[in-house]
Amino acid sequence: MELTDRIDVLLSRVEKPVRYMGGEYGSVMKDPAEVDVRYAFLFPDVYEVGMSHLGMKILYHAMNRMDGVWCERVFSPWIDMEKLMREEGVPLFSLESRTPVGEFDFLGITLQYEMSYTNILSALDLAGIPILAKDRKDGPFVVCGGPCAFNPEPLAPFVDFFATGDGEELTLEYIRLYRKWRESNQPREAFLEMIAELDGIYVPSLYDVSYNEDGTIAQILPKKNAKCPVMKAMVNDLTAADYPETLVVPYGEVVHNRIMLEIFRGCTRGCRFCQAGMIYRPVRERSMDRLLELAEKLVRATGYDEISLMSLSSGDYSCLPDLAHEMVKRYQEKRVKISLPSLRIDSYLKDTLQETQKVRKTALTLAPEAGSQRLRDVINKGVTEADLIRSVTDAFESGWSAVKLYFMIGLPTETDEDVLGIADLAKKVAQCYFAVPKGQRAPGLRITVSASVFVPKPHTPFQWAGQPDSETIHRRQQMLKQALSGIKGVDFKYHEMDVSFIEAVFARGDRRIADVLLRAWQLGCEFEGWSEQFRNDLWMQAFKDTGVDPYFYACRERSTDEIMPWDHIDAGVTKEFLLREWNKALAAEVTPDCRKRCSNCGVRRYKGACV
Repeated sequence: MELTDRIDVLLSRVEKPVRYMGGEYGSVMKDPAEVDVRYAFLFPDVYEVGMSHLGMKILYHAMNRMDGVWCERVFSPWIDMEKLMREEGVPLFSLESRTPVGEFDFLGITLQYEMSYTNILSALDLAGIPILAKDRKDGPFVVCGGPCAFNPEPLAPFVDFFATGDGEELTLEYIRLYRKWRESNQPREAFLEMIAELDGIYVPSLYDVSYNEDGTIAQILPKKNAKCPVMKAMVNDLTAADYPETLVVPYGEVVHNRIMLEIFRGCTRGCRFCQAGMIYRPVRERSMDRLLELAEKLVRATGYDEISLMSLSSGDYSCLPDLAHEMVKRYQEKRVKISLPSLRIDSYLKDTLQETQKVRKTALTLAPEAGSQRLRDVINKGVTEADLIRSVTDAFESGWSAVKLYFMIGLPTETDEDVLGIADLAKKVAQCYFAVPKGQRAPGLRITVSASVFVPKPHTPFQWAGQPDSETIHRRQQMLKQALSGIKGVDFKYHEMDVSFIEAVFARGDRRIADVLLRAWQLGCEFEGWSEQFRNDLWMQAFKDTGVDPYFYACRERSTDEIMPWDHIDAGVTKEFLLREWNKALAAEVTPDCRKRCSNCGVRRYKGACV
């Protein structure tokens, strides 16, 4: 029986067969006889999550525009499907052609979340690809990119090379070099040495790491003239950069089933906890004309009824009022909604918000992040309580009744008073709603307060900070829950500390953490980002079995002269800048928005920078 027939037999026995069917409208099909490079792009989570990822959409279409290159999609099969695949001997396969992943030239994996790492090992095993890179003599090159690639070390033993930074141009460049290498008939290692000369490419096998007696890193030494540090890849002109003009339209529901228009990349605000705001610098905008052109093509190609204007802080786009007004004018009659998913509290956007909500109103999402002004200054959030009150008052007066407020618990220097300040802010937001005359406000107040657990991330000023212990976090979560319980219309949601603890271990980990990852996977850890799948007992067993102390990585405040596991990866901002910001954080001093005054973060070293 052919592989595709064997797959079809399994579909009637799984919960959501649409995850594995393929054949969606807009998917790219090519003649294998006319293709000389096959690229499997794996999102290490289920279909409905991966199909919402903008980076996959961009690279999928960029590669498929290349002559002779066919990029196909791969997603992690859910527990039920994986069990059947293993029982029936069905290998991990691509959606477009249902080709076994082990037959491709590349297996590209996007690293969006540390808790998906066990899924990567499952995918390699299902594909029949040796899990350790040193054991691969043939088969696809395994490459990882995405934000988590800026600390590649926990995955270093499993990956042939990492792509750091913007991928649109870098991916096409290493594919061209692959063709040259293949014609040369040189060994596999020669290709890795060849691409290591590119900015953005990190080959772990070309670097040796040694450790001090106290467990900290002593040296990271490159071999064979490998670069150190590895500069990130960067697309300078976002308007001219490749962007999909058509999309794969899924058959079933996905997390974000809409057109996503990236209006700009990067952020100038300088929030000290935010990795994306640091590693994606500098800000590069797409022109309004190009965005309108893309919107027209994508609406025509997909039939979607929502366009989301994506960025790290959409309110900072220089032409936002004009762009929103023009889009609403073009698409209001077609009932196509324009949404702004990432707004800052201090962005005065009342008119723009009213424009974008003419089709359908959704909940207004705001992120104060901390409950006190002192702590907001520590994290350099750059917003005040007055900004929040003004924003929600404008919203309630304009017909909103649902507001989502995002906070973090466990930030550096946080006190109980700071946490209780979250409840105080929520109470004041509710008062703003009831201050609007009853006949003028929308019915049904809903205030959702979400509190995640702080995870210190590489290449941020808080990379030196330790995560508070579980007892402290649990106590503050319950304290806040109690304080919010008496406020009418408020719903409180918070993240489980155990998951955030493991995330912190891998976010700040070095190569020795790879042993823990392998052991945890062997014990049965998979889909760890899903609460019903997370097994803290198995993780603790993995740490015990490998002799690794997780608190050394997650909870320890690090010395400013310590060599970090990611110091050989240049994310654009310099360590000197991050250290200045760390010291300012401890003093609760703010740094102005880069658009107002340059903070000398170091990104000017890159061609095409800065704002």
